[in-house]
Amino acid sequence: MSYHATAQRPGWAALPAAVRSALSARLGAPVVEARVATAGFTRGFAAVLRTADGGSAFVKAAAHAEQPHLVDWYAREAAILTRLPTGLPVPRLRWTLWEAGWYALCLDPVDGHTPRLPWDPAELDATLAGFVDIAAALAEPPADLADLGLPRLADLAREDILWWGEVAAGREPAPPLPAPVAGRLAELVALESKLPGYAAEATGLTHGDLRVDNVLIGADATAWFCDWTWLCHGPAWFDLAGLLITGYASGLDVDTRFATHPAAADAPADALDVTLAALAGYHLTAAASPPPTASAQLPAHQRWTGEQALAWLARRQAWT
Repeated sequence: MSYHATAQRPGWAALPAAVRSALSARLGAPVVEARVATAGFTRGFAAVLRTADGGSAFVKAAAHAEQPHLVDWYAREAAILTRLPTGLPVPRLRWTLWEAGWYALCLDPVDGHTPRLPWDPAELDATLAGFVDIAAALAEPPADLADLGLPRLADLAREDILWWGEVAAGREPAPPLPAPVAGRLAELVALESKLPGYAAEATGLTHGDLRVDNVLIGADATAWFCDWTWLCHGPAWFDLAGLLITGYASGLDVDTRFATHPAAADAPADALDVTLAALAGYHLTAAASPPPTASAQLPAHQRWTGEQALAWLARRQAWT
């Protein structure tokens, strides 16, 4: 799976003239170059803009009439970024803008690159080291951030019936279960059913969408963490497991990396298996019915991620 060419985004010239003018005015000089982001799965505008005076900024924008969900997501991210603890490896929000029915947010640009798969072990370890600071800062978040009305992972992972539970109940279309997971549906249901209870015990916040294309490796090898729309109440080890799925696909020792990471210090003994089962169910069922507003590459990402999570889980469970 390549995460460097998943996006379907408009170019700078596709933005209305009034929006381009407003952005240039806010940036302080005309935009002379727009380097559109090729990673990600939304159809919103996202680019590093370079201005005639030598300045640069990262700008995301969407039209409310056509993509109201994206406008809501960007506004939520802006509210979160203004409340995150300072000093974290997170691009700083500069400003937001409404113009001609478009909403835009401007962030500091990061001179870096999205990690390539398979992971360079040093880049994965740098990302895990950076996540130590993120997890520690969010374990006891500022009150204005915790009170923002953020979702709870325990609510998103519904207590009545989860993804494998839906499959067991006859959900159509049902994702195929590849060997050696075929015949293990009951075990998958039992594992994922523990997630809401585990998540409800968490007192801190977690990124909610930590994956390889939401990480940038800077020129100094520092990992930067991006796209904060899905911050939620939940345990940091949930994101740790999700990030390490691509590490498993890269052939690295992800079991040790999970077990020794500070974010997993208080995790239940089976937290990794529970998370892998739940994420596999979520991704594989979601791949069967992707939203029309997403990139056409989203189903491939979801299928691949679900398959890798299942393969890792099967190895840990010694399913043959």
